[in-house]
Amino acid sequence: MALVGAIDQGTTSTRFIIVDDAGEFVASAQREHRQILPQPGWVEHDPTEVMDVTNAVVAEALGRAGIGAVDLAGVGITNQRETTVVWDRATGVPVYNAIVWQDTRTAALCRDISSTLGEGPIRRVTGLPVATYFAGPKVRWLLDNDPSLRDRAESGELAFGTIDSWLAWNLTGRHVIDVTNASRTMLMDLETLSWDESLAEQLGIPTAMLPEIIPSIGEVGPCRGVLDGTSLRAMLGDQHAAMVGQAAFSVGDTKCTYGTGAFLLTNTGTSPVQSSAGLLSTVAYQQVGQPAQYALEGSIAVAGSSVQWLRDNIGLIDESSEIEALARSVPDNGDVYFVPAFSGLFAPRWRPDARGALVGMTRFTERGHIGRAVLEATAFQVRDLLTAMRNDTGTDLSELRVDGGMVANDLLMQFQSDLLGIDVVVPSVVETTALGAAYGAGIDAGVWESVEEVRSHWGEDRRFSPAMSVDDRATLTHGWEKAVERSLGWVED
Repeated sequence: MALVGAIDQGTTSTRFIIVDDAGEFVASAQREHRQILPQPGWVEHDPTEVMDVTNAVVAEALGRAGIGAVDLAGVGITNQRETTVVWDRATGVPVYNAIVWQDTRTAALCRDISSTLGEGPIRRVTGLPVATYFAGPKVRWLLDNDPSLRDRAESGELAFGTIDSWLAWNLTGRHVIDVTNASRTMLMDLETLSWDESLAEQLGIPTAMLPEIIPSIGEVGPCRGVLDGTSLRAMLGDQHAAMVGQAAFSVGDTKCTYGTGAFLLTNTGTSPVQSSAGLLSTVAYQQVGQPAQYALEGSIAVAGSSVQWLRDNIGLIDESSEIEALARSVPDNGDVYFVPAFSGLFAPRWRPDARGALVGMTRFTERGHIGRAVLEATAFQVRDLLTAMRNDTGTDLSELRVDGGMVANDLLMQFQSDLLGIDVVVPSVVETTALGAAYGAGIDAGVWESVEEVRSHWGEDRRFSPAMSVDDRATLTHGWEKAVERSLGWVED
């Protein structure tokens, strides 16, 4: 029996899984790390803590499986994307906390970039709008806010990377980034899969600090430390790994992951498709020696984290799992809508000036209505993404494959099906992000011969079919759109 491992480094926690050649989980371990919130709109992580937690869960999972790293055919990394780390090449010490993908401190800088360089040319090269979401502006902010860093960056003393780069540096000593994560920096040419040096210069980011761009699936190098004895063989951003885990290898295959945020991706084949509806063009994955596969993506900043907010900040529930019972305590939302624009609104609107709004309340409103509104907000946002996807591709889905922690919520999945008017399908393994990274490592190691063999491991667990009337769907959608309008323009500077 062959075994592969995968590090799943997410926004709130890190997990290590061990998978056998049948695609079955053998062992896993998971731990959270701190969310550092210095001021409104700022979100940071401690990169050293992230690495320490990673080492701890790897050791714990290997211990549970009763094996050593040498028993693994290879390991893969999947990671929270866009989160930005800059460190000293000589010491390996970060110069600042990691600036997380949700962070909005670069809003003014992004407005300046848009007005100076124009959003159209940047989107044509990178497939991305100018937005706080992406890594490039975060690097520029760091260099602007500590002048000593710029000189060090230009001389090659500093290294930049997303979290996959940070983990790979610590595990193998190589300064690399895979194509999926590189496609989220606002610095990579989507056609050539290389850094656009002219764009980097215009954005004020020294190319000396950029990592080498490599394929998603292919040997990075032998590991050291806790994984000494095996090799790093795959690196994929979390949503791209979920596509591999969902076996979305054919044009038109679409999945939605419901985690801290929510992310809808559809496979567009070996050529990027530019969006006219507010979506992102991105790399789906690339196997070494083969052309890249591309995707259209819709990104939602706040999904599962809105339930955490209801638990931790508001105290309406004690555990996240209680949200479904709270929402079921009322028959409907009572005309209450929640817009979770804590970091502005991402796709398809891209409005950093939006902020969270809870609207439609009357004396009739109770706890259950608020809980239901928070839960339903994720489904409304996914509906907006699917509408944009239809506008870009001109095709309708017959079903939507879903994964991530929130798919355990049957009420949400049924409401999602009702809003979309199509079946929502939950796979037998919902933790497809980690599984996709493991599949990538296993494909490179020869555990699985091809993506077609991986496809054979995919199975259906539950299916939700629409049961809502067209009129009710239209009424709810109209209410949501009114609520979104009231969230816009809150931030004036």
